[in-house]
Amino acid sequence: MPPYKKSKAIFVRALRTRQADVDVYSFFMLGGEITRIAGISRLERDKDDTLRGFQRKEIRTHVRSIVQYLNQGKVLFPNAITLAFSSEVRFTQSRGPRPQGLTDVSEAGLLRIPVRETGPLVGWIVDGQQRSLALAESDNDNLPVPVVAFVCDDLQIQREQFILMNKARPLPTRLINELLPETGSVLLPRELASRKIPSELCGLLNRDPKSPFHGLIKRLSDTEKGQAVITDSAVIKMIRNSINSPLGALAPFKASADESVDLTAMYRVLTVFWTAVRQVFPTAWGLPPAKSRLMHSAGVEAMGILMDRMFARHAGKPDEAQAIKADLVKLAPACRWTEGTWDAMGLPWNEVQNTPKHIRGLSDALVRLYSARASR
Repeated sequence: MPPYKKSKAIFVRALRTRQADVDVYSFFMLGGEITRIAGISRLERDKDDTLRGFQRKEIRTHVRSIVQYLNQGKVLFPNAITLAFSSEVRFTQSRGPRPQGLTDVSEAGLLRIPVRETGPLVGWIVDGQQRSLALAESDNDNLPVPVVAFVCDDLQIQREQFILMNKARPLPTRLINELLPETGSVLLPRELASRKIPSELCGLLNRDPKSPFHGLIKRLSDTEKGQAVITDSAVIKMIRNSINSPLGALAPFKASADESVDLTAMYRVLTVFWTAVRQVFPTAWGLPPAKSRLMHSAGVEAMGILMDRMFARHAGKPDEAQAIKADLVKLAPACRWTEGTWDAMGLPWNEVQNTPKHIRGLSDALVRLYSARASR
């Protein structure tokens, strides 16, 4: 066993700087050492439905391809691994003269990183999971690799950095959607900030026992299949469409220059409408999409557009919930969620797919039915 694998601490020469009152270190270390000091915080939920971690499952084909590259021998590996350290690391600044004209933005020194054989590690891999695993498995584990690490015990900040580092890469949309509500007050890019509220509402709908969607929404952190049948991306898109539409049922409650977003009001609208949907279509509710297009992405998005139309007519009425349910009852005989053919589309129920053409056709069919029957 190499000597470095027996030590209780790893010492590396490092540069330290500060960003947003956080210590940030830059250094090189042997590739085989990274997984000894930093673990992978897997995305999962505990028994209380609290989200833990942020990393997706490793992609074995990707890891194997990196291992094959590393095992070639003398290879170039300049891509830095990003780590989050606990406050247990210790930095000792080096003494010495400072050259004239030095750009004084960092200081050199020795960084001591504790190594534990049992219990939680001192660090977490924020970016570079596949590379770190490959370095640990490779025969070339003594290759020096660049590392950038910041000291932070706050899981929210680690998630924020994970999202920001990966937003321009092919990171699964569902992974980002589930992590966004768990981030703090970081100034996210506009396209990510606009997805945070829909993702938070989706999580509430899935967790609340009084919600019509309780336990029915598939989330990436789910380790057990359970009764979930609807993808979270379908629900999030339905919510986001309503928020962004000028005539959307949720649009009046989004943040403005004078007021913050009203999550409570948005949640009430969603539960009122979808509770009525569950009551009017009980035989189509809760089934897998293959057996019910009401639970399909196309059905959820199309019904979201119908929700906007119904609340434009009934919002604020004392009997709002009863009025919406009554309108849905009028539409029910013409809906083909589990059998038959949609007359307006000329399409069998099980041929409706999650394509722009089919979603638009199904939305138009529902809105036309509503316009024709709601006044009766």
